[in-house]
Amino acid sequence: RDRDVTGVQTCALPIPFTLILAASAASLALAASPSLESVLNQLDSHAKEFHSLSADVERTKVTVVVNDHSTETGSILVHGEKMRLDLKSPDPRTILKTGDSLFIYNPKLNRVEEYNLGKYKDLADQYLLLGFGTPGHELKKGYLVTLAGESNREGKHVVELELTPKSESARNQISKIQLWIDESSWLTVEQKFFETGSDDYFTVKYTNIIRNPNISENEFKPHWPKGVDKVKPQG
Repeated sequence: RDRDVTGVQTCALPIPFTLILAASAASLALAASPSLESVLNQLDSHAKEFHSLSADVERTKVTVVVNDHSTETGSILVHGEKMRLDLKSPDPRTILKTGDSLFIYNPKLNRVEEYNLGKYKDLADQYLLLGFGTPGHELKKGYLVTLAGESNREGKHVVELELTPKSESARNQISKIQLWIDESSWLTVEQKFFETGSDDYFTVKYTNIIRNPNISENEFKPHWPKGVDKVKPQG
C-alpha cells in the first residue's frame, strides 16, 4: 500500500491489472455503440431470413405552420415486393402494391385507382417497403446513410438511421428519412419522412409486428367489390 499526500493509505493496482480494466472498459464502450457498418451487416444478415410481415400501422401527417396532426390507423401485410395497406380510420382505404401496379381503393367513393409504376417502381419500393427485409448495404445504393445513435422507443431498444436520398427526383419529394430499427428483430418500428420545401413531415409507427407469417396470395390480388368504378389516372 502507498500513502497519498494526505497520509491516507491507497492501493496501487498492478500495471497488468490496470491494462485489463482499461481494455474491458474499451470493449464495453464498443459493444454499447455499434458502428454503421455493424448495423448494415445485421440488416444484411436478417434480410436473408425475411419473407413476410404483418403489423398494425399508425400514420400521422404533421403540417407544422398550422400545428395540425392528422392520424390514420390500419394494418399492413408485406410479402416480398408485394404490399397491402388497409387504412380503417378515419377514412377507409386500401393501398395495394403488386408487380408494377399500385391500386388505391376508396370504399366510400366505390372507386379504385390503378397506377402503373413503370420506371418509378424502384423508387416506390424504396418508400413503401423501406425497412422490411431491405439489406443494409442495399440502402447505401439509394441513400447517404448515417448512424444517429441508439435509444428506447415503445419499450424497445432501437438504433436510428438517417437516410438522405441520392437521386434528385427522390430529393424533390423527400429531403430526409429517419428509421428506428428494433435491435431484437432488425425490423423497422418507426419511420419519419421530411417533405422537401417545407417543415412538414409524416411518421409511420408499426406495432404488433409478426415476422414471416403465412399470408395467402389472395391478399395481394386486386379483387374489388362488384360494380366498383375503375379509373387509371394519367401521370
